[in-house]
Amino acid sequence: MEATVDMNEKAKQSVWLPMTLAGSMFFILGCITWLNGAITPFLQQMLELSPLQASFIISSFYIAVTIAGIPSAMVIKKVGYKNGMAVGCLIMALSALLYIPAAKMQAIEVFLLAQLLIGVGQTVLQTAVNPYVVKMGSEKSAAVRVCIMGLLNKSAGVIVPIVFAAVVVSGVVNGGESLSQEQKDAMANSLIAPYLAIAGLIFLFALFAKFAPLPDLVFEEESKTSKGELREALQHPHLVLGVIGIALYVAVEVIAADTIGSYALHLGIADYSIMTSYTMGCMLLGYAIGIVLIPRFMSQQSALVMSGIAGIITVLAVVMGDNSSFALSNLLLAPFGGPQLPDPLLCIALLGFANAMVWPAIWPLALDGLGRLTGTASGLLIMGIAGGALGPLLIGLGNVAGLGAQGAYSLMIPSYIFILFYALKGHKMRSWK
Repeated sequence: MEATVDMNEKAKQSVWLPMTLAGSMFFILGCITWLNGAITPFLQQMLELSPLQASFIISSFYIAVTIAGIPSAMVIKKVGYKNGMAVGCLIMALSALLYIPAAKMQAIEVFLLAQLLIGVGQTVLQTAVNPYVVKMGSEKSAAVRVCIMGLLNKSAGVIVPIVFAAVVVSGVVNGGESLSQEQKDAMANSLIAPYLAIAGLIFLFALFAKFAPLPDLVFEEESKTSKGELREALQHPHLVLGVIGIALYVAVEVIAADTIGSYALHLGIADYSIMTSYTMGCMLLGYAIGIVLIPRFMSQQSALVMSGIAGIITVLAVVMGDNSSFALSNLLLAPFGGPQLPDPLLCIALLGFANAMVWPAIWPLALDGLGRLTGTASGLLIMGIAGGALGPLLIGLGNVAGLGAQGAYSLMIPSYIFILFYALKGHKMRSWK
């Protein structure tokens, strides 16, 4: 299925306005996605949840990819990509309002429903905005546009937890405290105004997407992915293994970004809600270094090998680290006026650096040589995002199964071993025999 952009002459002269729209959408996606890392330990403390129960908050968001993936594609096909962005934003805005009764009721079930529905909205938005970025201008410059969008998305992951901590958490209660009902009520009430603001802001972006004088993607030929084409795609081991690799990568990415706050809460650290910013900051650093080094000084395969090795080593440092040691923060943060953080906690943040180049490295390796099957293969790779629903759940299960809050992170090692296998051998496999 090929797509072209139906542009008027003014739009052809500049992609500034479409880039502004797409950039704002990617930033909103980053805000909603990486807010999970701040809201999860906050709700865990307010509702007195176990680590396993807290993991459902993150999992319910990512399971929406599985539920809404195919319906989202159907919606986009019916209403178009620009209108699809508006629909996605509208669903997210309405879902954000659901957090208000959830806070008033202090009911985990309503929070989980809100998380699921806002995840559905972001799935629709993802489905619409990604092809729009690729097709809004010259295909030769598409990679540059994708990099810009990725940086905006990850930048939101640095900013949002800090804002959440300043607006919601600050002055309410410190981490590790036993809460009275009055304190729980104060925490719940502190969510109302921010989520009203979030809903209003996203609704404005929905109006922008709907009414801005922007081009849309117009399909010249329509064709449905046949079952035969899907079966043919699954005959390529490097693709199937790539899908598994993406799922495992998203799982460890979400663990590093969204469970670090819960681990900080477990350690009694007051600023637990900003911990996601550290992970995302490390990820941005790795992303920037990758852009500079690949492919001039390093191949995609080499980057993936190093990511797998770095992930294994860093997880071992998390599991075997001493929570009473602050050597890493004294080395990396103290010279810049940063706080003292236990070594294992900071190592969880450093997993963001190890994870940074996995997604951009697996995609081209998995799609190599697929030709006309590329569209079907891309859809399969996107479905791997559902792995984000399993990562936090796995950590929660490991915690209650006896590994403890720190030992549970050892369950990440098989994922990095698979990523390393894919980098060394899996991406080269062209036959199951």
